[in-house]
Amino acid sequence: MLVLHYTGMPDAQSAIDWLANPESRVSAHYVVTEDGEVVRMVAEEHRAWHAGQSWWRGISDINSASIGIEIVNPGHEWGYRAFPDAQIDALIPLMHDIVTRHGITRGNIVGHSDVAPGRKQDPGELFPWGRLARLRLALPRPTKHLMDPLWSDSAFMLALERFGYDIKEPEAAVRAFQRRFRPEVIDGVICGECRAILLALLLPKPTGD
Repeated sequence: MLVLHYTGMPDAQSAIDWLANPESRVSAHYVVTEDGEVVRMVAEEHRAWHAGQSWWRGISDINSASIGIEIVNPGHEWGYRAFPDAQIDALIPLMHDIVTRHGITRGNIVGHSDVAPGRKQDPGELFPWGRLARLRLALPRPTKHLMDPLWSDSAFMLALERFGYDIKEPEAAVRAFQRRFRPEVIDGVICGECRAILLALLLPKPTGD
């Protein structure tokens, strides 16, 4: 798996210093700064402490099954803002190299909020998932032939769990799904658009993602 985060700290140096401090008990394999510098923090063959308590598609020890990339951004606590082009320009080849070498499918390229919906919001609603999807570095948001399956809320939650999310906190799981695939409205309310998007994501695809 590949898990994308934002640093959620005032600046890049503060984030790098914190990730390098053993007392913090957090780490990541890479940091990508806003001006496009890529800093390797932990060798990929080693376990980094970036995901915490998390779950995705039946995997509960995400740290042992993933590579974590911290993307410098103040986050919602310190003044969340759009990710600069230079930063994403540096992130793309890094991601491409990682997923190619490790055979990571698009369905297992996730945000921290996807694997820990009750605790995390990163990389957040401003993250350019669409740009990554056009390069096959993320699942795209379905836009064509969307049909509301008219599921009950409980059926939607079962489908959301089948897709990959931990649904122990239902509203948080819905918000995480919306943040990723319908970021213009993040209200935790299951609606026809959410049901249609999830159905489209679950339909068989030739890519195997």
